[in-house]
Amino acid sequence: MSAVTTTVPVVSPRASTEVRRRRRLSPGRRLPAARLVGPLLLLALWAAASAAGRLDPAAIPAPWTVVRTGAHLWTAGTLPTDILTSLQRAASGFAIGLGAGVLLALAAGLSRTGEALIDGTVNLNRAIPTLGLIPLFILWLGIGESFKVAIIAIVVYIPIYLNTHAALAGIDHRYVELAEVQGLSRFAFVRQIVIPGALPGFFVGLRLGVTGSWLGLVVLEQINATSGLGYLMFQAQNYGQSDVILVGLVVYGVFGLVSDSAVRLVERRVLSWRRTLSS
Repeated sequence: MSAVTTTVPVVSPRASTEVRRRRRLSPGRRLPAARLVGPLLLLALWAAASAAGRLDPAAIPAPWTVVRTGAHLWTAGTLPTDILTSLQRAASGFAIGLGAGVLLALAAGLSRTGEALIDGTVNLNRAIPTLGLIPLFILWLGIGESFKVAIIAIVVYIPIYLNTHAALAGIDHRYVELAEVQGLSRFAFVRQIVIPGALPGFFVGLRLGVTGSWLGLVVLEQINATSGLGYLMFQAQNYGQSDVILVGLVVYGVFGLVSDSAVRLVERRVLSWRRTLSS
């Protein structure tokens, strides 16, 4: 029988050092539920300070007091109704803002004429405080739901437009030349080059738009509203019910965190082909 020899690859010390250096530069493996560590730590500090008597219960109630108040509002039927109303307003404004932001970004990013007509106007709109438009929109649309949805749509479409348009403008021109050489149609060019190139910026704008819809809703629901989480908090302010105000803030925070996490999850799935620090 012939002897079988096994060759063991030899790794030079320099190569090993380079590998270790690369590993040190990387942020490391993603931790499960890492985004909950910060909020849970904040909750623990809040509970500890309340238990130690470091916080004034009239100004900042303890977490267990807020939980009891939220449970009472839920069983009474007040909280579910206000949550549903707020979700409907946020969803309507977000849908309109999302569609407007994407369409305007495509029109401005794929056409010089569109860019001349749209980009300056959007940046002018961005320079005007959106909440400062509330009195004017009330005169135009009345004090009903229309002006609230319109303001939310403006808050949403601006970051989506800006980030999507910036991503479109940042597409390497060599890809455009390659598409022309390959004889791609306009539709194929948009599908194969424009959309993949714009998706990273689009998702950044989408996350900002989702957060903006909740931030705008907090203010809008305290103006001529008869329902919603903002209205609930405004009424609680009049009666000095800080626990009810904290219930509303917690619900807003949970909705904001959940919606942002959902967008990040979709982003990782859609852009799974990218190799980035976050992946």
